[in-house]
Parts: sequence; C-alpha cells; structure tokens
Amino acid sequence: MTSPRVSTNVHEAADVLLRGGIIGLPTETVYGLAALAEIEEAVMRVFSTKGRPTNHPLIIHLGISVNPEEWGKFNPSASALAREFWPGPLTLLVPRTERVPNWITGGRDTVALRVPSHPLAQQLLNEVKTGVVAPSANRFGKVSPTKAEHVVHDLGSDVDLVLDGGACTIGVESTIVECIGDTVTVLRPGSISSADILRVTELSNESQDEELRAPGMLASHYAPRAQVLLFDNLLDAEEKVQQITAEGKTSRVLNHADVNVYAGRLYADLRDADASHVEVVCAVLPSREGIGTAVRDRLAKAAHR
Repeated sequence: MTSPRVSTNVHEAADVLLRGGIIGLPTETVYGLAALAEIEEAVMRVFSTKGRPTNHPLIIHLGISVNPEEWGKFNPSASALAREFWPGPLTLLVPRTERVPNWITGGRDTVALRVPSHPLAQQLLNEVKTGVVAPSANRFGKVSPTKAEHVVHDLGSDVDLVLDGGACTIGVESTIVECIGDTVTVLRPGSISSADILRVTELSNESQDEELRAPGMLASHYAPRAQVLLFDNLLDAEEKVQQITAEGKTSRVLNHADVNVYAGRLYADLRDADASHVEVVCAVLPSREGIGTAVRDRLAKAAHR
C-alpha cells in the first residue's frame, strides 16, 4: 500500500476537500477521516474507506465562523453547553435542520455537531466555511489514530492527504450529549465528564442501552488484534501477565498512574502492543473520575469479543 501525502499546509488540505477529496484531519481528540458533509460522493467514500456501515451516523465538524443553528436545532440546554464547551471535545446530538442530508444521519431526525479546538482543524474548517464529517481515520471498529503516522499506516493511499497536526492532546473521542426535548443524556463519555455537564445544565442520565443513536455506542469497538483483559488493580494484572508468559504467550500490562496520560497514550499503547506482536494486553482500569470514565469505556469496548 502506497502512502498518502502528509502536509502541514491547511490551504492544500482545504483544496482537497473542496474538490471532493478526503483527508486525515487532526483534532484534539483523535484524527478524523474528513470530507465535506454536503458532497455525497465524498461522504460515501469515507464510509467505504473505513468499512463503516452507512446507517451509522457521522459527526459534523464546524468552524467557529459557521453558525451551528444552520445545521441543528438547539434547545436551551444545548445552547448552554455549546457556549461553555465549544470549541472543544463535546459533540451535541440535536434535531437536524433541512440542510443536513440523509447520508450524514442514516436517515435519523437528529444530527451530531462538534466545534473542535485543534488550531489546524479550526483553520481548515473556517476556510471551507461548511460542515465537515470526520469519523476516526481508521478501519471500522479498530483502534483510533492519535498521530498522522497512524492514519498513514491504517489507510495508506485510500486517503488523499493527511494534515499533520502532531499528536492529539486528549487522545479519546469527544463526549457525546443528546439534547432532545427536556432531557440531557450522555451517550458517550469523553474528557468532558458528566459532572462538567451537570455544572452547566441538569443531567438526566447516562445512556446504558445499545441503541445506535450516536457514534461509538457499539459494544465492541476501538479493538486491537491483541486480546484485552481488564483488571481493577495493578497486582492482579501483573500476576496474570506472569501466568500468560508461563504458558508461552506474549503479554504486557497496560497502566498509567495519571489518568490524563492514560487517555493520551491509550490508543498508541494498544497499537504498539500489536506492532510488538503482543497476544494479550492486561489493562488496569483507572478510577471513574474525570476522563477516567472515558478510558474505562474505551477499554471495555476494546476487550469485548
């Protein structure tokens, strides 16, 4: 597989999008596989490149110069959350406007919107002046990319260009909050926690169902080739690694004392385990505080078989 062009030139990346191409887009969370939302052929190419079912809704990314209410209908809770956390790692699921095409939402009457804070992403989004879809730039269900080199490794020449914005600072996907009617529901945890949401608006609940209302809600996702086992403490994980090693398999512990470091390195660590031909990863679950809930969520999905 040949490699795509890797560039730090925002104008070049914007030109590729405006001509109907697809690119690797850096955000503060993970790299996205980006296309202009209103070009159906480009969006369909995103689906096919990822191997993602077309009934799985996509997040529309917007620049700060674009009015989000052209794309979604904001109730008071959604407006309050947008004021507090945009630009940033928060996705709002709201009723869609007529501007949103069916190929973005899988025919649903809602749309997921986000205004990322990564400076290159903002420059690009403000240059194209329209919505851009950008699911994670990897094959469907696999480990998300947090560096430009991950996108190149996963997708090769299937992507036209990779905009290199360095390593993602957060490392796990955005928090998704559904704001429909009088309810506010966290559908996917991220670096913005339920406590953060509660501080701004009344939180109804965290979704525990498997209904596919937003990206990242499948039970199995973010999965490496290695088997992932989960442990509540480091001692148990280390003992399991010793047992697995004695059985003739390769194994390693995945753990970081700092939960923000854990989040930032999670996907890179899982990728490194695969590159090192590790057969079993014994991951220690972090506390549920802050971004720890998101790390636990991603590890549970990586471990699901």
